[in-house]
Amino acid sequence: MAVLGIPLSPKVGSSAIFVIKLPEPKHSGEVSVEEAIKSRRSVRNFTNEPITIEELSQLLWAAQGITGKSRGRAAPSAGATYPLELYAVVEKVSGLDPGIYHYLPKENALECLMNGNISRALSAGALNQPSVRDAAVNLVFSAVYERTTGRYGDRGIRYVHIDVGHASGNVYLQCQSLGLGTVAVGAFDDENIKEALKLSKEETALYIMPVGHF
Repeated sequence: MAVLGIPLSPKVGSSAIFVIKLPEPKHSGEVSVEEAIKSRRSVRNFTNEPITIEELSQLLWAAQGITGKSRGRAAPSAGATYPLELYAVVEKVSGLDPGIYHYLPKENALECLMNGNISRALSAGALNQPSVRDAAVNLVFSAVYERTTGRYGDRGIRYVHIDVGHASGNVYLQCQSLGLGTVAVGAFDDENIKEALKLSKEETALYIMPVGHF
């Protein structure tokens, strides 16, 4: 599988419909880290305004993107085991059709796994929370625990949860820098979300982060 001549490393067992290269993320902005920390708040009510594909690319990069020649990522991971997988459930993103997309960090690309609007199904799995239903995009973190527990044993479970905390914190601050809102959602039915996203049997859904204008 490749896009624009670039070899890709898609999700294992993926049946992607197509792959799209994302715009390159920016490495500087108009809002300082200190300003973003001071003004960061959880946002649960969103407008109908779409976000841009450039903004989505920036958010995905901030969460799990590659930041150096060593292939290190934007968020730290215990032993560089990188147990997290990141999905974008797109509803209103300019330049992208609604659907489920899986982020490929090494290429800063998305593989489309399913077309169509599933935000209401995702919201139903998240106890009918309006923020999930109304978001322009829902970022969903899952984890393959074995990547970390294979090295650290049961202690690795804790490390995986720390990893998703690091990544979600980056999303909060990047949203603040872009003038977008988000909220971390942990209240959902695990099996419903797993089914809605067609996660592999090795994956466990950990966090949903609705994103949009407010």
